This record gives sequence, structure tokens and C-alpha cells, in this order.
Amino acid sequence: MSIGSLTRSMALLAITALLVACSGSGASSAPSAEASAAPSAAASEAASAEPSAAAGGIEVGYLPKDVVNKYFDAAKTGVDKAATELGGAPVTKVGPQAADAAAQIPFISDLTTQGVDAIIISAAGPDAVVPALEEAQAAGIKVVGFDAAPAVGSYDVFVNQVDFSGVGVNLADWACELAPECTGQIAVLSAAATAENQNQWIALMEETLSTDAKFAGLELVETVYGDDDATISTTQAQALLQKYPDLKVIVAPTTVGILAAAQVVSGAGSDVKVTGLGFPNDMKPFVADGTAPVFGLWSVPDLGYLSYYVADLLVKGEITGAEGETFTVDALNGGQPYTIGPDNVVILGPAYRFDSTNVNDFDF
Repeated sequence: MSIGSLTRSMALLAITALLVACSGSGASSAPSAEASAAPSAAASEAASAEPSAAAGGIEVGYLPKDVVNKYFDAAKTGVDKAATELGGAPVTKVGPQAADAAAQIPFISDLTTQGVDAIIISAAGPDAVVPALEEAQAAGIKVVGFDAAPAVGSYDVFVNQVDFSGVGVNLADWACELAPECTGQIAVLSAAATAENQNQWIALMEETLSTDAKFAGLELVETVYGDDDATISTTQAQALLQKYPDLKVIVAPTTVGILAAAQVVSGAGSDVKVTGLGFPNDMKPFVADGTAPVFGLWSVPDLGYLSYYVADLLVKGEITGAEGETFTVDALNGGQPYTIGPDNVVILGPAYRFDSTNVNDFDF
């Protein structure tokens, strides 16, 4: 379903849910998405860790693609809220400085040795982490993928943020909306070339562009990769402006990339427009100055909240992760049951469309 079809009233309803539920916590305001403190120099291979002070309840290891991207800090606010509500131990966060699947492997092994009850992981690459995750599963540890899935079979449940096909259509729709008369050159600024979720969204966008006559006037000239690094993404955005003087839109389905692209375009005084997936708090200035009139994202704290909730259910034996199983999270999905689908996937829900009519009402 296209996000473009959401009405302002639905968005405001979602706002209310965010502000009141605060990722399912009942808090009065949305969680902050500020970056975490710098990692300890003692951590191995330029990594960071937050030690768990287990005081009862399940123990969960939280392994994002990297510990620098504030997207994963925002998700962890939801993880921590769920852990508090469900009586779990403080959640261990570990991970490399850069999004690198091979660099995630030692952290999986360490969590397995520690004997945590569950690992929540966003895989920087779907395949490299498989042997280590299978060892964790063999040791009785439940594995919950979120954001970017490990390969099927190496997790018990994957918590997907949205329906991937919907994101592909949304990206095409927003590019069309921003390009004059839905014509001209567009380019994609992605995260890492190995980021499976990014690759699927882009592939579905390309399919939409090539199969729907509505988009016949748009030409996708190039996809470049910023590795979810602000400096690299900035350099890539600058290069796109220089290489394609007739460029109309940069589509960045990554929170790091969209911010970098918007900063570059706005700073250059360019007529190029920027869209994709970003934090409302990051993008408000660029909605205001016309650089990024429309973009989208889901509630990242809710994604973390649901991921922990699923881990808790798995550890307690209330679900196994099998297709067709249902469960309810009171503060999410309007209180309606979630159903685990093919490949052990459960979907958080639709994303939000942000524009000048609603972006200032969100705080994450």
C-alpha cells in the first residue's frame, strides 16, 4: 500500500500514538534519537559495548549494523522501554564502528559465550553472519532479526519495519512528485552495497519505474553507496551534483544518506530535490527550505520495542516463530494481533509520509 495515500488525519492519529505510547511505554513524549556516546577504546576491533547488569528477567544482546548510526540508538530506546516493562535485564549493546557483516561475527560469538537468552540483530550482510548465528541457535539462544534480515533459517523471527514492496512504490511516487512533471534524471544514494533491505527497496523502486507508464519520463541514472557514513555520503551526493548537471531528484532510502544529500543540496543552492527515508527531526529544516518537500519513515523506537517483545515471547516459549502464529502487543498495531508470515517474518506496520503539513508534529 502506498504511503502517499495516507491522509493527514491518519498521520495525526499516528502522532498521538507516538506521543502517548512512546514506543509502547506510556511515556508522555517521543523518544530522543540523539547519538550514543563514543565507544570505549578498550573494545575490540574499534567496537563499543554496554555491559549488561542482569538483575533478573531475560538477558538480550542488541547487535546493530554499527554503533554510530543514530537510527540504531533510536531503535534501542524502544528495546530498553520494552525490557523495562517486561522485567528483563538491562540490554547489552555491542557492535562495530562501521557497518560490516564480518565485523559483527565476533560480537555474536561473544554473546553466545556469555549465554544471553536472545540476540536482536540488524545484519550488515545476510550471509556472512549465518554460521555464527546458527551456533547461537544451537546453544539455545533465540535470534530476532530486525531492520535488515540475516539469511532465512539463521533467525527465529525477523521483525520487518514495513512491506518492502510498499517502500519501493513510495520511493518512485515521491521522486515523481518532486521531478517537474514527473520527468528528468534521478539518482539513488544508498547505504552499503551489501545492505539487503536497501537493495530490495531499490530493486522494487526500479521495477515500479520500469513497469508503470506513469514513470516513463523518469530516468534513473545511477545508484551510489555512502556506506551509512556521513562523510562518504556527503562526498557521493556532491559527486552526483557534479556528474549530472540536469539531475532532478536524489532518492536516499537511508537516514544517513538523506540527511547528507539534503545538506549538500541546500548548501549548494541547487534546484535538485531530495527524498527517501529520514528522521523528521533531521529533515525539518529541509522541508522548510524546500530541499526535501516529502519523505517517509516508520517509528524506529516502535521497531525496537516490537523486536524485544518478540524476543521475550520466544524465550518464554509463548511463540516459536512459526508461520501463522499470532500475538498481541497492546501498545502497537492498534491492539490488533500480529501474524507471523512466510520466512518467519512479522511486519511492524505502514510507514509515515512526512511533508510540511505534519513534519513538525513528530519528535524522533
